[in-house]
Amino acid sequence: MQPGFFDHQGRLDQLERLGDPLPKLERSVDWEAFRSALEKVYKRSDPRKGGRPPFDAVLMFKVLVLQDFYKLSDDQTEFQIRDRYSFCRFLGLSPEGAVPDAKTIWLFRERVKQEKLIEKLFDEVLVQIEMAGLMARKGQIVDAALVPVPKQRNSRDENARIKAGEVPEDWSQNTRRQKDVQARWTKKHGKSHYGYKNHISVDRQHKVIRKYAVTSAEVHDSQVFEVLLDEHNSSADVWADSAYRSAEREADLRQAGYRSHVHRKGARGRQLDARAQAANRKRSTVRARVEHVFAQQVNRLVRTIGRERAAVKIGMMNLVYNLRRLAWYTG
Repeated sequence: MQPGFFDHQGRLDQLERLGDPLPKLERSVDWEAFRSALEKVYKRSDPRKGGRPPFDAVLMFKVLVLQDFYKLSDDQTEFQIRDRYSFCRFLGLSPEGAVPDAKTIWLFRERVKQEKLIEKLFDEVLVQIEMAGLMARKGQIVDAALVPVPKQRNSRDENARIKAGEVPEDWSQNTRRQKDVQARWTKKHGKSHYGYKNHISVDRQHKVIRKYAVTSAEVHDSQVFEVLLDEHNSSADVWADSAYRSAEREADLRQAGYRSHVHRKGARGRQLDARAQAANRKRSTVRARVEHVFAQQVNRLVRTIGRERAAVKIGMMNLVYNLRRLAWYTG
């Protein structure tokens, strides 16, 4: 006997009872509020040229949300939309109907990059978060996390040229398309890492990402600090680890009206005294809240070429994290 509508709905209801997070996300977010920004993606398309009309822009944005939520490639995203009832319900599609294929997903994300929309979309999420009453409160915490990309197998000479801002002359056009010349190497805790950095500021009370910036991995955390400070936070308190501390920064924070809780650091040959160590431990109890954010973004590998594409992926990573916070508080 062919299953009917109520059988299908019963299955979806059971999925939600078993922990499907997508219905709560669907209920918590005003998806139509993103439309005015997203429709710029299709502003250059000419309907007179014929062909299949594009998928709805809001639907495609939700596809990108799903993709980051479950850390899927474009091909995996297409497959899972066709395969999962829960994905189809979230997108308002049926498995038997037309669904975006991997190429369509890639092209939509590429147009989001070209139109520089990711920050506008991120800001719209913040608007909805604040409308829900989740204002930035009790101070802010600044930190950064490495975002790896696939390692490049270059010679030392090639790496030296790339670092100098040059492209090796003997690379073919095909090779250039496959090489990320904007990602960089860095060392952390004695290990080498290749890629970019996600610099964020979260408010202490709600752990919402209020501001972020994307750089290549070699940029020191302290070089991206002032741009992350959220002047709208209800408290002037600022927490950060010792990498951000300097006498000049402490003076600047005081002059700007902030109260610094940046970790102290010892000098060479002179360790921190017991009082300073105790103060750092106290600061750590608050600063640890930003680590909860990065723990939810644990799978940060980005498989794109170039800083602009990586920035879209990292922006979606932060945007989706905030959507999850919104759903957690309001769903």
